[in-house]
Amino acid sequence: MAAQQKIGLSASRDIPFNKLMLSQANVRRVKAGISIEQLAESIAQRTLLQGLSVRPVLDGDGKETGMFEVPAGGRRYRALELLVKQKRMAKTQGRSLYVRLRGPDHGKGAAGKWTDAATGQHGDLLDLIGLSQRHASLRDTLNEARLFLRLPKAERIDDQNGEWSGDRETTAAARRLFSMSRPVRGTIAEVYLGERGVDLRSIGVDAKTLRFHPCCRYRDHRRARTQELPALIAAVTNDAGEITGVHRTWLDPSGKAKAQVASPRRPMGAILGHGVRLGWPNARASIDMIIAGEGLETMLSLRTAMPATPMIAATSANHLAALLLPASLTRLYVALDQDAAGRRAAQRLGDRARSRGIEVLTLQPALGDFNEDLRRFGVDALVRTLRAQLVPADATRLLSAGHAVSE
Repeated sequence: MAAQQKIGLSASRDIPFNKLMLSQANVRRVKAGISIEQLAESIAQRTLLQGLSVRPVLDGDGKETGMFEVPAGGRRYRALELLVKQKRMAKTQGRSLYVRLRGPDHGKGAAGKWTDAATGQHGDLLDLIGLSQRHASLRDTLNEARLFLRLPKAERIDDQNGEWSGDRETTAAARRLFSMSRPVRGTIAEVYLGERGVDLRSIGVDAKTLRFHPCCRYRDHRRARTQELPALIAAVTNDAGEITGVHRTWLDPSGKAKAQVASPRRPMGAILGHGVRLGWPNARASIDMIIAGEGLETMLSLRTAMPATPMIAATSANHLAALLLPASLTRLYVALDQDAAGRRAAQRLGDRARSRGIEVLTLQPALGDFNEDLRRFGVDALVRTLRAQLVPADATRLLSAGHAVSE
C-alpha cells in the first residue's frame, strides 16, 4: 500500500506592497465593522497585526510573474493601499526584519541579532537604532538608548583634567567650524530661512547664534563618500554661553530647500543637555521663563511672533527630553511637535521640570509644527494661536506689539 502523501503548508514570504493585486475572487464583498479609513489608521498606529494571504500570479506557461493576488484580506489590502496613496507607507514596504530569539550570548548567530531579508543588512539593537534614527555616530546612538532606558550619561574621563577627550575633540572641531563660518545676511542661508517664513531682520538673531558656511563637508556614511555643500550653522551653547557644539543644516545651492542628501541635518560636538539659544540673556542674568522646543526652524518661527522671548532649540526630540534647565526657572513652555517622538520628548521634559517645582505649559501648533503653521497661515494667525495658550500676563508681555491682533 502506497504511503499517503502529507499536506505541505506554504512558508511565510516577504512581498513588497507594489507586487500585490486584489483578486477578483476575494470573498468579502461588503464592508463590515470599521471603515477602510479607520482600519488604515489602526494599521498606521499598531502595524499590520495579521498578514495578507496571497498566491502567485502565473503566466501562460504556469510560471510565476513576480506579482501576487490577494484572495483573502481585501479590506486590509485597501487600507494599506490608502496609506500608500497618503504617502504614509512606502509602496515597497514589506515585513522583512527577522530577530534571532535563541542562540549564544555573543558571536555568530547570537540571540538578539537581526537580519533584513530584503536588503541583507544585519546587526544588533544598537545598529538598528542607529539606522532607524540616521545617526552620524555611535555616541548619538548610545545617547538615544540611554534616554529610552532613562540611564545617566556614561562617565568616561581623562585622567589629567576630568574631561572625556572625545567630547573635547568634537567640541573643538565644532568651534573651529563656527569660527570659519560667516554671518547669514546676504547668503543662501538667509534665502532658505525666508522660504521657511523666517525673516532674520525682524527677530533679533545675530552672528553669535547663526552663521553660514559655503562649503561644509558632508559625509555619506553608507557610500563612504564626502562632498562639500553650503550649510546653515547654528551654535549650541551651555548655560554659561560657551559653544559646546553646532547644528548643521546642509542646503541646496539655490537656497530653496535642504540639500538632497540622506541626512541634511546633523549635530556636531557635545549636544546632550544643551541647545541653540535665541534671545537668551547674558550668562550672569537669572531667567524665570523660557520656551523650549525641538527644531531650529520651529523655534525661529515662534521667534517671529515673540522676538523678545528667550527660547532654546534642542535640535531633536531626544535632546529635548534631556535638556538642562536653568536653576532659576519657574515657568517652562514646551513647543510641541505633533508626532509620537515629539509628544514623548515633551512629556519627559515636562516630568523632569515638574519634579523641580517648575510650572509646565504646552504650546500646540494647529498643524505638525509651528513652522508649518507660520508658512500656511501667516504670522498674525500664529500670534492668535499663541495668545490663546499663553498665560495672559505672558501674552501681554511677550507677543510682538507689531503683530498685536484682536482676539
